[in-house]
Amino acid sequence: MMSSIKNTGLDKHYFNSYPYWNRLLVDDLLDVSRVTRGLVTLEKTKLDAKRIFPDAVEQVRPLIEARRHRLIVHTPPDSAFVLGDIKRLVQVVTNLLTNAAKFTPEGGEIVLSMEVDRGHIRIAVSDNGVGMTPEFQARAFELFAQAARTSDRSQGGLGIGLALVKSLMELHGGGVTVHSDGVGKGCQFVVCLPHIAEKEFSANHELEARNPAHPSKALRVMVVDDNVDAAKMLALLIEALGHQVVVEHHALRALERVAIETPDVFLLDIGLPDIDGNELSRRLRMHPEAMKAILIAVTGYGHESDRERSLTAGFDHHLVKPIDLTTLSSILSKISQL
Repeated sequence: MMSSIKNTGLDKHYFNSYPYWNRLLVDDLLDVSRVTRGLVTLEKTKLDAKRIFPDAVEQVRPLIEARRHRLIVHTPPDSAFVLGDIKRLVQVVTNLLTNAAKFTPEGGEIVLSMEVDRGHIRIAVSDNGVGMTPEFQARAFELFAQAARTSDRSQGGLGIGLALVKSLMELHGGGVTVHSDGVGKGCQFVVCLPHIAEKEFSANHELEARNPAHPSKALRVMVVDDNVDAAKMLALLIEALGHQVVVEHHALRALERVAIETPDVFLLDIGLPDIDGNELSRRLRMHPEAMKAILIAVTGYGHESDRERSLTAGFDHHLVKPIDLTTLSSILSKISQL
C-alpha cells in the first residue's frame, strides 16, 4: 500500500502532520463563518448529481489509501438531476467521506451511494467505524461537537466539516441526517436534495445541447494494471462516472477475458509484468473482439517519444499518471456519445 501512497506524492506522515490538517480546518471554519453571516452565494445550475462523486472520491483518495480503507461506490443507473452548486456539493460529499475515513480504524469499509426516491436525491456515506452514542448524534452537526467524539486525538476533527455540511445543505433546500446503532457500530450520514425531473430542463440547458441522436450510454471498461490499489481506485472513479468496469492485473489474463467481457474501452498500464502495455495493445488490435475498442495508455512517461510509441502500438489516447480526472471524463463522455 505504501507504494500507492508514494505515487500520490503523499505519505502517512504528511496526513498526520499538523500543517496539512490545520489548513483544512481553517478553510472549513472560514466557510462556516461565511455561510452563517450570509456571505456565501451558491452558483446553482441544473446538473446530474452523479457528477459529484468522481471529484469527491478523487479528493479523499489519498487519505483512504493511507488508512487502507476499502471504498465501495454505488450510483443509480439513471440520471439524478438537481439544482445545485457543483463545487459546494462536492465539498459536502468530500467532508462526509473524510469524516468516515478519519473515524474508521485502518482497513475499514466505506460505502458511498446514491438513490432517487420520491422526488428526492439521497446520497449516503456509511462506514464501519467508531460509531456514535445517541446523545452525540443529537448534536453531531454542532460546531466543534466532534472534538468529544473520541479520546484518540490522532483522529483529528473538530466537527467543523459536519457543521459546514449542514449549512450548505440548508442553502440547497435540503438536509442531512446521521444514524448509528451505537459506539463501535459505524455511522451512516444521508444528505437529501430535491430531485428535478429531466423534462423540467430548459431548452437552453447544457444537457439538451447534446446531439439527441447519440444519447450517452454506460461503457464497458477494462482496467489492466498490476498495481492492485491503483487499479481499484481507477475503477471506482470510472464507476462513479456511470460506467461498468472490470479489472485485470496481468496482460495475458486480460486477453483471455476479452472474449467474455467484450469491453468498449481499455485503460492499459504500460509497465505490466508479463507483456508490456504496448505489446498488449498490438495484440488487442488483432483480436476479433477488441480490434474496434478504444485503447487508452496509462503511464508515468509523457515525453513525445513515449506518445509516439503508444500511437504506433495502436493506442487512441495517452494519459500520464496521475491521471487528470477531467480529461478522462471528457474522453469517456465523447466515446459514450458514439
